[in-house]
Amino acid sequence: MQPFTTLTSTPAPLKVINVDTDMIIPKQYLKTIKRTGLGTALFSEMRYKEDGSENPDFVLNQPAYRKSEILVAGDNFGCGSSREHAPWALLDFGIRCVISTSFADIFYNNCFKNGILPIKVSQEDLDKLFDDADRGSNATLTIDLESQTIKGPDGGTVTFEIDPFRKHCLLNGLDDIGLTMEKATKIDAYEEKLKARAWA
Repeated sequence: MQPFTTLTSTPAPLKVINVDTDMIIPKQYLKTIKRTGLGTALFSEMRYKEDGSENPDFVLNQPAYRKSEILVAGDNFGCGSSREHAPWALLDFGIRCVISTSFADIFYNNCFKNGILPIKVSQEDLDKLFDDADRGSNATLTIDLESQTIKGPDGGTVTFEIDPFRKHCLLNGLDDIGLTMEKATKIDAYEEKLKARAWA
């Protein structure tokens, strides 16, 4: 998993509350178990018209936000069913950070397991970040995970809280497999002890 340390990007404003996982990645795309290739289907029912052409009104289709790596979204982001394809699609599109006032628990947990930083902020701070995001390519946000800060284009700073263990995992690029591999030496030693007992 790619470590998350600092990230500077034009933030894309998605001013929608209760964005559920079916809106993030509709059910017809859940047949794959690959984590790649889902970016084109991200928000597909909002991004594309019935004929398959792009909807120019959708934020990620607008020139200023096509390469956004930060999504600023409304309350209760990621609600609905517990599909891990949702963070896979966000990551494959290029989104590394989602900022909202609240997240559904399962989606929130899945973000950390896939290298995405979900940041919870107050409504007041979210409104400021929406204002920054509305400025398009003229404004960028810088996320610093170590200092737990979001720096705006005018020098303003928003701080955020994060569980220390999750912070450690993101900073070091550790998913569940990576965490297990950190214990490889101890695991190998334990296995050797079991072998020795079996042959004793």
